[in-house]
Amino acid sequence: MDILFAAVVIASLGLLGGWYFLKKRARPVPDDLKPGRPLPDFAAIDEDGNAVRSADLRGAPSVLLFVRGNWCPFCSSQVRNLTKYYKDIVDLGAKLVLVTPKPLQTTRRVAEFFDVEFDFWLDESLAIARQLDLVHTAGVPSGSKAEYGEDTVWPTALVVDADGKIVFANLSKFIADRPDPKHLLAAIRSTL
Repeated sequence: MDILFAAVVIASLGLLGGWYFLKKRARPVPDDLKPGRPLPDFAAIDEDGNAVRSADLRGAPSVLLFVRGNWCPFCSSQVRNLTKYYKDIVDLGAKLVLVTPKPLQTTRRVAEFFDVEFDFWLDESLAIARQLDLVHTAGVPSGSKAEYGEDTVWPTALVVDADGKIVFANLSKFIADRPDPKHLLAAIRSTL
């Protein structure tokens, strides 16, 4: 009986600790990115070096993924999973935009490997991430800091309707947490 009681106590503490860890680590979606709000205006650079603005997305639904970079295995996995739904998404007339704080050339190779046409926007100085409250302070692993710096972006997925209104927002609770692409597809369908 004592062993069973100890096992129950240990399991309960483990669950409580896990809940506390996720609760403390979980990032709520910033007010400016909550569904029903207009997508804030921000500027970036596209993969051809042209200035682009979030307002340029109006006229069609859009999926925006804020990704840490090609060095992040969870981001690569997210892109790989999204490629299975790529045709469904673009057939609905939606745009797919990956916003990354790191060099577009290396990030672009990920999409080329999977043979998909995402748009890539660069937020090299993390100005967009700061504006949208998406900075992951000291989020770059030790082995990558020399090349990529200390800070990065919290993985975030947004679906915006053709009028520029956010209809879906997911801010990862931890770096491996990413939304199921089916939810992104359903959110796009809800805008049509």
